[in-house]
Amino acid sequence: MPVPLSVVTEQLPKSQVGMTIEVPAETVDATYERVLNRLTSKAKIEGFRPGRAPRALVEARLGPAVLREEVVDAMVPEVIRQALEERSIDPIENPDVEVLELERGRPARLKATVSVMPEVKLGDASALEVPSPSIEITDEMVERRLDDLRQPLAEITPVERAARSGDLVVIDVEVEVGGAVVASESRKAIEAELKDGVLLPELLAVLPGAVAGETRVASVKFPETYGDPQLAGKEATIRVTLQGVKEKVLPALDDPMAKQLSNGEHETVESFRASTRAALEESAREMAKLERESALVKALVEASSVEVPVALVDRELTSQLESMERSLSRQGLKLDRYLEYLGKTIDQWVAEERPDAEARLKVDLVLGEYAKQQDLEPSDDDVIHFLEEQAGQDDELKGQVDQLKKSQSARRYFASRLRRRRVLDRLAQGTQSGD
Repeated sequence: MPVPLSVVTEQLPKSQVGMTIEVPAETVDATYERVLNRLTSKAKIEGFRPGRAPRALVEARLGPAVLREEVVDAMVPEVIRQALEERSIDPIENPDVEVLELERGRPARLKATVSVMPEVKLGDASALEVPSPSIEITDEMVERRLDDLRQPLAEITPVERAARSGDLVVIDVEVEVGGAVVASESRKAIEAELKDGVLLPELLAVLPGAVAGETRVASVKFPETYGDPQLAGKEATIRVTLQGVKEKVLPALDDPMAKQLSNGEHETVESFRASTRAALEESAREMAKLERESALVKALVEASSVEVPVALVDRELTSQLESMERSLSRQGLKLDRYLEYLGKTIDQWVAEERPDAEARLKVDLVLGEYAKQQDLEPSDDDVIHFLEEQAGQDDELKGQVDQLKKSQSARRYFASRLRRRRVLDRLAQGTQSGD
């Protein structure tokens, strides 16, 4: 049995606990003895066989500073572990330790600063008022969806007129950054549709109205996450020369077309239109549910208070950096080279990402505390059942169920997803819609 310690604790800012620890003299002396015996057994001193030199000679050769350092290395980790256990403190990283006093025949004094999980003060979830988003589906939305479904069957015809939204255009593209053309991003005679989600919004704004042979220019700020490091986070000039215009003519929506588009499920346009509306309404309800869940989480987090420890944020950022490094490595890129393209150092990247990392952790801590208070923590059986259910719906995971069950990280991941689902369901049930 270890000799009891004298431990005085104090609460510090940023979810830290200070510990002042007094180690009994007998523990200090026993550690000195143990360390000296170990060092003597390994000592190689001229005139003596290895491990046979007198302890006093070995101690004299080492010197008091070296011996003290060896004693610190041997004693401190065990003392800290014992002190944390005696005070039921669960650290989130290795404590910072300062040795205040340490000499033979006297009690040792240590000072430790320990980062711990923060206290979360939950807001009143039942008092949250979050309006339910509208799920109205208009006739225009239905017709637009019916147009989209006929797009693959459209007849494409070259025309001699100015480009319009929805046309297919043949264009030459030249991308310039800092006065230099980026050859890897420049293209000749490519075909693109003037449609949201196909071309950059800046190009969609300048191309309609252009005629063959005309060049339009757009300024673009590429996102930090853009795949080409030469363009990521950079201002660029894009010159687009229109070579030709093609018009898409949709087939008429009649009964035979309705039957074709629905794989025979609907015989008439009216039936197909009603089915399309129902599908849009179901999708809108699901989107509204997700939107309200997101608003509920935001409201609960804002109503709660928690001080996120710096150590947790540092750990989150380290994990994020490691993940980015692995992703870049798969693309044949180095992290430092990628950051150089962005014009940033690692310290600058960390400083920019810190607020988002802290915000994510705050959400996780608040939802975790809510789950604990509402008794929503899933059991091992719940997690296994959920894992099987989710893997069964994913073609890539179907054949990996047994492997996933054995993986601790996979089980933690599915436990986290199940916990979050339960929290969102409970929040949605227990809060006011504000309607």
